[in-house]
Amino acid sequence: MTSPTSPIPAEALQAITKTFIIAHDRDDDAALAQALVYNAGRLAWRMREAGLTTEYKTSVSDVVTAADNAAEQFIAETLHTLRPEDGLLGEEGTSASSHSGRTWVIDPVDGTYNFTTGSDYWCSALSLVEGDPDDPDLIHFGAVHRPAMGYTWFGGADFPTSLDGRPVGRLDDGGRNLAPAATCLGGYLHPTDIADPTVNEVYTSVVREFATVRWNGSASVDLGNVSQGNNGCWMQHSVLPWDLLPGRALVEGAGGQVERVTAGGKLWSVAGTPASVGRVVEILRSAGDGS
Repeated sequence: MTSPTSPIPAEALQAITKTFIIAHDRDDDAALAQALVYNAGRLAWRMREAGLTTEYKTSVSDVVTAADNAAEQFIAETLHTLRPEDGLLGEEGTSASSHSGRTWVIDPVDGTYNFTTGSDYWCSALSLVEGDPDDPDLIHFGAVHRPAMGYTWFGGADFPTSLDGRPVGRLDDGGRNLAPAATCLGGYLHPTDIADPTVNEVYTSVVREFATVRWNGSASVDLGNVSQGNNGCWMQHSVLPWDLLPGRALVEGAGGQVERVTAGGKLWSVAGTPASVGRVVEILRSAGDGS
């Protein structure tokens, strides 16, 4: 796969990054994270408006653009300069070992297929974790900016989840702790999974418990919506760290629950209200190879 053509010259991206670093060199981690996803999202937005080519990874729905690469480069170079002891892990190939025990996990454009079609359902996301990003000891926080809407979710173990600085409330409180029958299930299932009887059966056994279901194509936006109670639960299998960790931090920072369970030969990630997650986990464990 060749690198997608970019409408922004390399020297312009370097200038943008340098200017950002100078302006934010005294930020704490929380402020830096929110500024990074905001500016990365706006950069990708502007590049899309200027015109982009799309390259395909594994299929017509698994895509990458120059905006993904530029936004990740902007975030990675900033963090390399301002947090040199921390590790980096990015969807588009950024990788740096951690000397501090902490790693920044980067998804420069989450929902790239949506992004390429002109949809507004995409975001820029990152998280800061302690330990192995595949199974972190602690998720300090996640930051998710949705450019089309102009807002940023932020939260995690160290910070109650907020939307543009306003608390989203608690998912484990009273009337917000909805069971499946009273709420919506979000997530995603690839067409090949629908055609796989084992995976389909596992998913269907969960779906039938819910009032309705929505598939929108960006895990971090989905989980941001779960964190503020727009959807009660989210479920998807084989989720990579950059797709899971920013949104997982938001859900947990809002008092929600996140579990990972193996069923039907797949590792499922489930996030939402404690009541909904508890029921979904029960179903998955009864499906066969859950643990």
